[in-house]
Amino acid sequence: MPTMADVARSAGVSVATVSHVLNGTRPVLPHTRQAVLDAVEALGYTPNGLARSLVTSRTRSIGLAVSAISNPYFTEILQGVESAALEAGYGLLIADPHDDPRHERKVVQLLHERRVDGMIVAPSAHPHDLVGYLRRHAVPTVFLDRVIDAGVTDGGIADGGAPAGEGPASGAGAEAGPPLDAPCFDQAPCFDQVCAESAEPTARLVAHLAGLGHRRIGLVAGLPGLSTTGERIAGYRAGLAAAGLGHDERLLVSGNSEAAGAERATAALLALPEPPTALVTANNAMTIGALRSLRRHGLAVPDDIALCCFDDFAWADLFSPRLTAIAQPSRELGARAVRVLLDRLAEPHRPARTVRLPCAFVHRTSCGCPEGPVPGEDAGPVGPSTLPEKGTAS
Repeated sequence: MPTMADVARSAGVSVATVSHVLNGTRPVLPHTRQAVLDAVEALGYTPNGLARSLVTSRTRSIGLAVSAISNPYFTEILQGVESAALEAGYGLLIADPHDDPRHERKVVQLLHERRVDGMIVAPSAHPHDLVGYLRRHAVPTVFLDRVIDAGVTDGGIADGGAPAGEGPASGAGAEAGPPLDAPCFDQAPCFDQVCAESAEPTARLVAHLAGLGHRRIGLVAGLPGLSTTGERIAGYRAGLAAAGLGHDERLLVSGNSEAAGAERATAALLALPEPPTALVTANNAMTIGALRSLRRHGLAVPDDIALCCFDDFAWADLFSPRLTAIAQPSRELGARAVRVLLDRLAEPHRPARTVRLPCAFVHRTSCGCPEGPVPGEDAGPVGPSTLPEKGTAS
């Protein structure tokens, strides 16, 4: 195989100059740079990534730990991460933590041992060990989709009509490592974070259903402990309050972010003395479970019960009726997480930041509306500054 010395001889430059061109470690005159690149192409030279990493202490690789990779939402996030990483010249090592805190800690350590330059992680509901490990080893990390922040609660969720699920009551309480009263947790996030808006879009779904005359609106919420679960519950409650509707705790159930859990939770809602006339599901997997349960009970959407869902997916408009949904910018979330991580690698001591991207309200017919736009509704992005007044979360 041709070596760097071969490239240097062919280009008429030093080995050090070839190294600077290939690694971008020093500016090189344009004609010299082109001569090196021409020699690389003519000789078919392939840089030795291992040797380069020993010199630069960088492997130009990113570790990605995301659960439920088979979920279309996370698949699209993965595509965004991969595309942005490749564009920046980084490879990707992928692991699935399975939303299991112990497995999560293990796979992140394995990625770290492969000497990735940084990590993008969708944390579990209880990332105690994960956060402790990342802190101890000062691993440049971006939390993706789920954030670790103070003030997000998910208390009071029934699991299919049973008592509330186990675990801490907030996204901030889910992590441990150092004490929870450390400044990192009560003032600002310890890590960079990239996520979509959750509270305001959920409030918008509730406001839309309330505007159609529904007074008993149920929510099939996600796994307790996740920030997305807490924020969507907060949006649900805010939407009810903005519409002047009382909150019946029995209408808030946990589907544990999975189809089977949502099927059980929906059945529990339908068994109430006064079941809901409309339903909001908090992710795409739970939408599938809810639809199964409704079909099993012989209920038609939207004739018998209206349905809106958080997460749009490719076949949402192939259902009959077509699903009214909140669409998250999944690919952009993945790409933005890469860019935020690269900023962190370039400036290790910059202040941590949380980036929130707006979602879009996709109006179809499962809510009970006819085809086409709804008067007074804006199908544009849904974020803190774009939510209609009646659905604004507090």
